[in-house]
Amino acid sequence: MNLDTSNSCQSKIGRAPLSIPPEVQFEIALPPKNKAGKVSSREEEGATVHVKGPLGEMSYTVPPFVEIVRETPDGPPVVKVLDPEVRKQREMWGTVRAYLQNHILGVSEGHTAILRLVGVGYRATIEKTATTVQSEYEGQQFVNLKVGYSHPVELGIPKGVKASTPQPTRILLEGAEKEVVMSFAAKIRSWRVPEPYKGKGIFVNDETIKLKSKKIK
Repeated sequence: MNLDTSNSCQSKIGRAPLSIPPEVQFEIALPPKNKAGKVSSREEEGATVHVKGPLGEMSYTVPPFVEIVRETPDGPPVVKVLDPEVRKQREMWGTVRAYLQNHILGVSEGHTAILRLVGVGYRATIEKTATTVQSEYEGQQFVNLKVGYSHPVELGIPKGVKASTPQPTRILLEGAEKEVVMSFAAKIRSWRVPEPYKGKGIFVNDETIKLKSKKIK
C-alpha cells in the first residue's frame, strides 16, 4: 500500500509527528481477524491505538484509510493517509492526529477546563448527593449551581472527570479525555450562556463576550 504524503496535499497538522513523553506507552493493534482467519482489510476496519500513562489509559480506532508508522526505528509515530487528494481523507488526517495527541496528553498530564460564574449571587459547590438527579455510578458527585433560578440546578459529574471549586465562582474540571471534559463544561455553561448586555453568564476558559448597548426608543 502506497501512503502518499506529498507536500502539495498533506495536512499541516496531520503531517506533524506525534509527541510521546517517556512515561506513556503507545501501542498499535491491527484489525482483528475475520471468520476466515484473515486480518480484516483496511477497507473494512482500521487499526486501534492504545495509550497508557500515569493518569489512565485510552484507545482510539483510526479510519481504514489511516496508517500510523515510524519512519525510523527510534523515530516518533507519524500519521499517514492512503490518498491525501481525497477530500475526506485529507480532512480526517489532521483530525486523527489531533485525537491521538489529545489522548497522549490526557493520560500524561490531563485536560482541564475552568468555568467562571459572572453574576450577582452566582456560585457553585460540589456535593456528594443530589435531590433532582440520580447517581449514574457509585461515588458520583454533583455540581450544584446557583445562577438565578428558583429551583436547584444539579449536574452529575461524568465518570473520569474531577470537579472542584477553588472559589465559589470558579469551577475546575480535570480529566484524561478532552472531549468528555469540554462536553461537561458546555453542559454547565448551557444553564447561563453569557449574554451581551450585562455580561452575565458562565464563561469557559478564556471566553469573552463583547457588550452591546441597549437601544433606547
